[in-house]
Amino acid sequence: MNLARHSITATNPIQIFDTRFEADCQIFTTTTPAGFAVYQTWPLTLIRRRAEFTGGTLAAAVPCHTSSLLFLLGGGRSPLYPPNKVVVWDDAAEEEVAELEFRERVRGLACRRGWLAVSFRRRVVLFEVGETIVRRNEFDTCDNPRGLLAMATGAYSTLLAFPGRQMGHVQLVHLPPCIPPTPVGPPPSVLPSRPPPPPSKHPVSIIAAHESSLNTLTVPQSGRMLATTSSRGTLVRIWDTLSGKLIRVFRRGSDKAEIYGVAFRPDEKEVCVWSDKGTVHVFSLMSGPCNRQSSLSPLASLIPYFDSEWSYAQYRIPAQASHISLSSSTSSSRSPTADITDEEKCMVGWIEAPSDRSEPGRDPPMEYQLIALTYSGGWYRLSLPLGTSNISSPSAGGTPLSSSPPKASSHSRPRTNSVSSITSRTEKGKEKERGRDRKDNRELILQEYRKYGRWDGWG
Repeated sequence: MNLARHSITATNPIQIFDTRFEADCQIFTTTTPAGFAVYQTWPLTLIRRRAEFTGGTLAAAVPCHTSSLLFLLGGGRSPLYPPNKVVVWDDAAEEEVAELEFRERVRGLACRRGWLAVSFRRRVVLFEVGETIVRRNEFDTCDNPRGLLAMATGAYSTLLAFPGRQMGHVQLVHLPPCIPPTPVGPPPSVLPSRPPPPPSKHPVSIIAAHESSLNTLTVPQSGRMLATTSSRGTLVRIWDTLSGKLIRVFRRGSDKAEIYGVAFRPDEKEVCVWSDKGTVHVFSLMSGPCNRQSSLSPLASLIPYFDSEWSYAQYRIPAQASHISLSSSTSSSRSPTADITDEEKCMVGWIEAPSDRSEPGRDPPMEYQLIALTYSGGWYRLSLPLGTSNISSPSAGGTPLSSSPPKASSHSRPRTNSVSSITSRTEKGKEKERGRDRKDNRELILQEYRKYGRWDGWG
């Protein structure tokens, strides 16, 4: 009888090279070694898959808002297209309709109806997309290896944001207003949105957002605000894009992290932030005590660390092995160069869904929820904690924001010049805050978990 020890490992993780939402999060695209697919975000449904690509792999399939166009980038160990080329794919016609070739590697893309922005290491090139694609402008940037870009996609929005010429700065460019899409079917019951009045003064063109290099740039569909994070990965700053003023400062955590992204709720009342720590944090943009405050906020004048707001709710994405019945052996090892994606890397977006907590016998109201997509093929639907203002409202777009971060408590404490005294108080405050967090921690609620990618029979 053979009694040798055999290790039983988990099934190989799904190789998802990229996944991203369309601007309104109704659909998302994902690329794998087998091609790319388009999904309905909720209920999770595979709309179509394109596995006919042979001879190489795709790095990304970027959907253009409310159109059948996708912008394809080659990538991986065997790229389907050269890294200096953008291919325009018409998914309705199921064919390539154009390609853009450059002298250097493409770093990032941002698009809306009629416009495409392509970022490179030190420049951004702007194209108008119609019957033909016409190059319209070019802008210089600082070193931008991530290819950061953000473009507002809402009706009549104009904003395009990208890194400025100096590190940590953001340059704002205003394009022609985005024309609303032509409605399909019977006339809508709700009147279409009207163009906003022109600004009373010329908008700012540069925002000095951070002292260190930028890590993410995000704008809501209206383009009224801008969220920035830096390479330090601790703070999220919210800016008014018209005046350039700082609106709010949110703290993701106290330790350094790589922030993967920031997403505004459609009514611009909240934002969510996710990072390589595997956590999703939610912050309120409304005036009031919803976000958590540091217990040492009275020391903000001495230590700026305590002047920021902390998330009022969060969720930790489980490791992939927690959803597999046979976990991998601790003795197994993988090559660091293998095409294995990070289990906790994810993309997060907002949706409107019927509330799961409605009263019996009544139609459930629509509420805002979160969808988290992991690069290992996990699909999570998360709802906000009870008691939060997350009910959808058709007229919620014009919510006023506070013009400055909430002020710290006015309780006076005697100042001291002793560094050791401040340090001691700081450490005690941190311990007290950790204990309070353990008691008052408000978790996002997992409503539904599913898998996509190879789990739906492809990839």
